[in-house]
Amino acid sequence: MILDRLARAFDDRLRLSPVVRKALAKVFPDHWSFMLGEIALYSFVALVLTGVYLTFFFDPSSADRAYHGSYPPLDGTTTSAAYASTVRLSWDVRGGLLIRQTHHWAALIFVAAIVVHLIRIFFTGAYRRPRELNWLVGVTMLTLALANGFTGYSMPDDLVSGIGLRIIVSVAESIPVVGAWLVFIALGGEFPSDEMIPRLFVTHVLLVPAVLVALISAHLAMIVRQKHSQFPGPGRTEHNVVGSRLYPSYSLRSLALFAWVLAVLFALGGLVQINPVWLYGPFAPAQATAPVQPDWYVLWGDGALRLFPPWEIRIAGHLVPAPFFPGVVLGGVTFLALYAWPFVERWCTGDRRPHHLLDRPRDHPVRTGIGVAVLTFFAMLVVAGGDDLIARLLRVPIYDVLDILRVLVLVLPLLTGTLAFLLARALRGSDAARLGELTRADLRAARRRSGTGRPALGRPGDEPELPARDRPGERVELWPDGDRWRWRYRDERAGVALLSNLEVRTEQEAADAARLAYPGVDHVVVPGPPPPSHRRARIALRRWGNAAMGIALLVAALRNRRKRDDVGPEDEPSPR
Repeated sequence: MILDRLARAFDDRLRLSPVVRKALAKVFPDHWSFMLGEIALYSFVALVLTGVYLTFFFDPSSADRAYHGSYPPLDGTTTSAAYASTVRLSWDVRGGLLIRQTHHWAALIFVAAIVVHLIRIFFTGAYRRPRELNWLVGVTMLTLALANGFTGYSMPDDLVSGIGLRIIVSVAESIPVVGAWLVFIALGGEFPSDEMIPRLFVTHVLLVPAVLVALISAHLAMIVRQKHSQFPGPGRTEHNVVGSRLYPSYSLRSLALFAWVLAVLFALGGLVQINPVWLYGPFAPAQATAPVQPDWYVLWGDGALRLFPPWEIRIAGHLVPAPFFPGVVLGGVTFLALYAWPFVERWCTGDRRPHHLLDRPRDHPVRTGIGVAVLTFFAMLVVAGGDDLIARLLRVPIYDVLDILRVLVLVLPLLTGTLAFLLARALRGSDAARLGELTRADLRAARRRSGTGRPALGRPGDEPELPARDRPGERVELWPDGDRWRWRYRDERAGVALLSNLEVRTEQEAADAARLAYPGVDHVVVPGPPPPSHRRARIALRRWGNAAMGIALLVAALRNRRKRDDVGPEDEPSPR
């Protein structure tokens, strides 16, 4: 009763009921892959909750502090306050180890969920218009998640995190001219400085989380404002969304997923040990430990540093050390390519239409091949980050492992990307629903088509033609022509292509007209071929001719009117 009156009072003053009613009626698709973003969101919530608890006991200071606690090997040892408080948090605070390990696992799953979510968006083309801005926000969140994970990993001031921080500092200092200055400004002195841990703490708990909260809010607002994307299926078009309403069905599923994410994170935090800093010991610049690897989301950078040869060059008298290329150049090119990809694809394909229906990976073989090749490349870098473990496990010299990995990191992405391209093209050109249903004939046909030099991702008119399923060899092609839609009938066996003279306003009208003219023939949407040069010239001449005729008629009408105005009453002929 009280809550009802409060709700009515707020609604009388703020008029929120129409907005809330519309928001609760929003429809979300039911496909499981759309939950990947929610896993990232709920992992971030777990990070915030556990992080608030940890800040009550962590001392972000580099000052000397004697540890006295329940861990005997370090009892009475003088370490930094950050390291001593981390060991005390793990051994002496009730529930401290559970919360600290849950926080660490939540960070790993948070980054993993963002990566898998971006992979799903990439392979389904969900970044195309009108969702380019959402893609940019997602890539920025990935960048900030990596940065925040690394700052949190470095704050305990143990030996392993100190080595990782020293590597990052060395990579930053490899930037010619400005690298050393940037490190000095960021750390407040030379590494390791007294201001290093306090600045990492402020960045980790205040600056980056605040930006992440703002980006997550903007991301969710754009999802609510824009129509949600969905996979093609019965009853699903570019103009509707088929699924469950936000309340009650989708909300219940989402809350259940939230409970599962928390349960899994706390189970991992309580049962699976991670980052036992008391075993590593405090950080000392003159000491190192091996074999040791960082968390998986920065392991690819460590692998790139291990694989790159010790090449150094000089540019304009300035030394460019070897870590600059695998550390700065590779990372910069990677994220620059991620930011630019939607616009590069739009420029290559000429497709500027809004898309609300997602693609299957087979629909764009070049995109699929590029994506698989890039993922293979970074997977090999992650493997290279454990080259010392591989050498130790196989009992072979580490230099042999490095030589093999250097070859694989260049060759394997080309092989997997080409294979993915051929399989996607074979699936698209056949009736197979999955890879296991492909035949040798399908693969041979895909290989022949790939040899014609007609890529699946190119300029308009580069799409290979697919036969209709109901009537083999026949198809109806639809494409946008400016703000209009056109279509044509094509019979591959007879070599016939008939262009319709009808121009309609929407894709649905073009499909209905084609279905009426050629019932039983499948229709597909393709980028329309550019008009031939003679047609362009004819269209231009026709337009200029029409414009000239209109101007001539207008001039004639004005001259005729002026002549009538110049004729006075005395000049008018007298009636008979």
